[in-house]
Amino acid sequence: MTIEDLASFRPAEPALTGEPAGFGIVGMPTNLVATASIQDIAGTLFDWDVTVRFTPAWYLFDHGDGTSARTPTGGATWESLGVAQFTPTPTTHVYRDRGEFTVGVEVQYTAAVDFGSGAWRVVPGYVTAPGGSYDLRVVDVRTALVDRTCVEDPAGPGC
Repeated sequence: MTIEDLASFRPAEPALTGEPAGFGIVGMPTNLVATASIQDIAGTLFDWDVTVRFTPAWYLFDHGDGTSARTPTGGATWESLGVAQFTPTPTTHVYRDRGEFTVGVEVQYTAAVDFGSGAWRVVPGYVTAPGGSYDLRVVDVRTALVDRTCVEDPAGPGC
């Protein structure tokens, strides 16, 4: 059995989000989080009733700026990791230039087949599921010394 034999079985599309939501800051980590899970899909293969199990193995992130990364994890939010915003994680990316970018992800799944006996047969190779994408605006941040806060002077510089 080959991975090509499983062409009629398709794992679900992974979800993709990022932090901060919808934007990034030049020179600081943007956290990408892809969500995919183990999926059991019933069907017919070689005239047998089977269950195919897809397990996420690799996440292929396209940062939209000409770079990409392959990781064994889809990542996690900064909050769920218990770390401060802009902390580097295995799935963060640092943009070098400002602009509009389309970020994407694909998940490579391993596959195993159960012909009804409860014994899983591993199928060599990967099944790739393209995921969604989202638009990301990367901006520069500039600081300035001011004599009052924006609460004190809403019309002040940078407010």
